[in-house]
Amino acid sequence: MDKVVHFEIPVDDWDRAKKFYADNFGWNEMDMKMPNGEMAYVMLHTAKTGTDGMVQEPGAINGGLFKREAQDKVPRVYIQVESIEDSIKKIEATGGKQQGQIGPIPNGRFVKFIDSEGNQVGLVDSKKM
Repeated sequence: MDKVVHFEIPVDDWDRAKKFYADNFGWNEMDMKMPNGEMAYVMLHTAKTGTDGMVQEPGAINGGLFKREAQDKVPRVYIQVESIEDSIKKIEATGGKQQGQIGPIPNGRFVKFIDSEGNQVGLVDSKKM
């Protein structure tokens, strides 16, 4: 069974959102900025996390905040799979559609897809690009 391993929440105001999640849930954040200093992403640590950034508590997952865009208006989850390519083949055979290209992340690769109901969901695997 493939597991949900990450979540993302779209935001309009970085500082307001970080304060909201820290104040309400005690989550720690780590800003990830572009080389020009512009905010690109905020990692949210929701549980004890190792130096590799992975959660060390069974049943917990970390997440992130991303800047809300026209095509990215709602939260999404990421599912860990053995192979993105194999999973996309199954997804497309059952009414889903890959959205965008496979891209790198620190621990592997990711891609988004649209499910049979129009929801945006993500896949990750541990293969390096």
